[in-house]
Amino acid sequence: MTATSKYIEIQGVEQTFKTRKGLFPALRGINLTVAKGEFVTLIGHSGCGKSTLLNLIAGLTTPTSGVLLCAGKEIAGPGPERAVVFQNHSLLPWLTCFENVHLAVERVFGANEGKAQLKSRTEAALALVGLSAAAQKRPGEISGGMKQRVGIARALSMEPKVLLMDEPFGALDALTRAKLQDELLEIVARTHSTVVMVTHDVDEAVLLSDRIVMLTNGPAATIGEVLQVDLPRPRQRVALADSPTYQQCRKEVIDFLYTRQTHVEKLA
Repeated sequence: MTATSKYIEIQGVEQTFKTRKGLFPALRGINLTVAKGEFVTLIGHSGCGKSTLLNLIAGLTTPTSGVLLCAGKEIAGPGPERAVVFQNHSLLPWLTCFENVHLAVERVFGANEGKAQLKSRTEAALALVGLSAAAQKRPGEISGGMKQRVGIARALSMEPKVLLMDEPFGALDALTRAKLQDELLEIVARTHSTVVMVTHDVDEAVLLSDRIVMLTNGPAATIGEVLQVDLPRPRQRVALADSPTYQQCRKEVIDFLYTRQTHVEKLA
């Protein structure tokens, strides 16, 4: 494999948490590589460790064992080369959209660039997600979908090597979700970003991904299957609806989740 085909490397990663009831093994034996410019989604039932794995890649938590690498360097904590977009946009309500994005820009580039350059970067990030007109609005004055756009703009403004997304559209209505999915496809095509995204939505995974990583049920979840999504880009939602490849990918993910990994809710 070349360096670009192993841009993110996850080698023998396990994660165990201490709880009041004792040790909880969240993940075990995770081995995965992500190529530069690849879009990978993590999917599985609730409690399978999707967000735990994403947090490990982000450097927000440290694995109990194993190692994670990005561009050949060990991930030992958060870094500007890895930007995270959460389901909760986490915007500061007293700041405008511009100011929320500018905070990230200033943190990453402030030591080496002047005010004009920082302003230009912020404006470019908002333009990328179609929010130039809302730059001076505060979060309370815009819709949920627009708030998520600001969160994505803030992440992209840092020019990260890797964009990590934890169910970024999960709290949105279906129409807004579909629109942002389409916009994300266009943004990734322009920026050539490497993306790892957590989702629970099968159609979202197939529409966006180059590969879908399916996790087994927890505890001690691991990678059950990795599906290559051989659909050409750019992708158009309406055209894909009749694609046999799209339907086959969708069927394979559903089969894994609901036949081989049937989720049994635990009674309280």
